Amino acid sequence: MNEENLSETIGHRIMIRRKQLGYTQEQAAEKSNLSHQFFSTVETGRKNLRAESIIKVAKALNVSTDYLLLGITNENDTNSISNLLSKLNGNELHCLEEIVKNYLKALGY
Repeated sequence: MNEENLSETIGHRIMIRRKQLGYTQEQAAEKSNLSHQFFSTVETGRKNLRAESIIKVAKALNVSTDYLLLGITNENDTNSISNLLSKLNGNELHCLEEIVKNYLKALGY
């Protein structure tokens, strides 16, 4: 993968995660302590992030740097989900389990 494609891929992951969280670019940029203009160019792959900025964006979007850079999840990503699941009671958890099973089945897993 060349540098341009990598920048676009990372930018796309950032955009998808930002939208999952319901943030505007401006909100995500502010949470990342980056300018809105710079954040926008990162999402489109026109600019690369330095290490410090990757860490800031990952923290702001509650996702691992592994996911942003490589597209793979790690323990931090699964811990985030586990923390959310711990708020559910037994019945809610079992309902969600069925939803996840059906989702995975639809994806072919």
